[in-house]
Amino acid sequence: MFRTELVVARTEVEVAGIKAHMLTYNGSVPGPTWLLRAGDRLEIRLVNNLVEPTNLHTHGLAVSPEGNGDNPFLTIGGGESFDYRMELPEDHPAGVFWYHPHHHGMVADQVFGGLYGAIVVEGDDEIPVSRDRVLVVSDTTLMTDGTVAQGSHSQVMNGREGELLLVNGQTQPLFAARPGERERWRVVNACASRYLRLALPGQDMLLLGVDAGHESPPRGVEDVLLMPGNRADLLVTMRRGTSTFVSLGHNRGSGMMGMMGNADLSGPATLATVVVEGEETPADAGVVPDRVADPDLRDRDPGNRREMTMTMGMGGMGGGMAFGFDDRPFDGERIDQSVTTGAVEEWTIRNSTTMDHPFHLHVWPMQVVEESGTRVAEPMWRDVVNVPAGGSIKVLVDFARHPGRSVYHCHILDHEDAGMMAVVDVGG
Repeated sequence: MFRTELVVARTEVEVAGIKAHMLTYNGSVPGPTWLLRAGDRLEIRLVNNLVEPTNLHTHGLAVSPEGNGDNPFLTIGGGESFDYRMELPEDHPAGVFWYHPHHHGMVADQVFGGLYGAIVVEGDDEIPVSRDRVLVVSDTTLMTDGTVAQGSHSQVMNGREGELLLVNGQTQPLFAARPGERERWRVVNACASRYLRLALPGQDMLLLGVDAGHESPPRGVEDVLLMPGNRADLLVTMRRGTSTFVSLGHNRGSGMMGMMGNADLSGPATLATVVVEGEETPADAGVVPDRVADPDLRDRDPGNRREMTMTMGMGGMGGGMAFGFDDRPFDGERIDQSVTTGAVEEWTIRNSTTMDHPFHLHVWPMQVVEESGTRVAEPMWRDVVNVPAGGSIKVLVDFARHPGRSVYHCHILDHEDAGMMAVVDVGG
């Protein structure tokens, strides 16, 4: 049983030496980290002390989307509270997940304003480490009076990126370690739109997994790309010296005909500094255990094959850009995909635009089997996957559990709010 109260409010917090007025869960940015185990029952009282409505999405958890579960259609008005109840399956994968609001039309503003927190599902993948760090990376822009800036029209069309990059609510924090220590870094990309290509030059990184997918065996990496909403599970072995935790940058494309200016989108940035000094720690920190291989759905015939296309073009509100799937903006009353409970389906998601879009499906994790025509060799499980500009991805989805109505959408949150979201109904 996991029980907590989550209070949403505007709070004065210190960010980059500035007294900032941000949106907070329980008075802090980020909100509290939840430690869960497979089989847990979650009871979360969400108290909304804002004027505007909000709700709660437990990003990546495989739980019911119905009723008081992970239901994106709920509205908790200003001054109201709501009791969420969710059941983690007994075989829920271990890893790092996160939570954030999901009230359509307000998601980007509320996440950019400070509403996010990490979730760690502990399990049988424990590894001997000197230190376990949960690192929530986010961004925002503050005005001179400490309020969070509103996105301009062009920023919203591209997907806003903040002037301040934060790690656990701090700008360029300093991490201390000793040579030979092995740390586990659980990193969440909680940015509203920014892609992060994470690197730590001078240190050894092993990738344990991305999202709910596990690397078996873990593999050494120089960098790892996280789309908005993605998470990475890393083992870092410390070498003496000073290193900089950075994002190397990612070219995520441009608006239509390049007319919205994107030179600074997801460019290189410094996240934190790591100082490794002092007495050497014995190198043998214990064996990294073998990890159980993720399931592979490719030996099952899909009961259905679907195609959907992420679209944007002129003709939106006020003559601006129109975002949607298959040229249709989001309508919460419309069922876009009706799926039979228990089916395995093959979905091809195409991107007809000049920008990359991260595709997120709630509740049901996706096995990526093809990226822009190239077959993926090993099982690769994600709940956010990049669909490159002009490209496509192909995924398999097992709808064996959690019948109900939920959504899929672009995880550039401004695009989601502008209509690049659709409804999937699993039942029957």
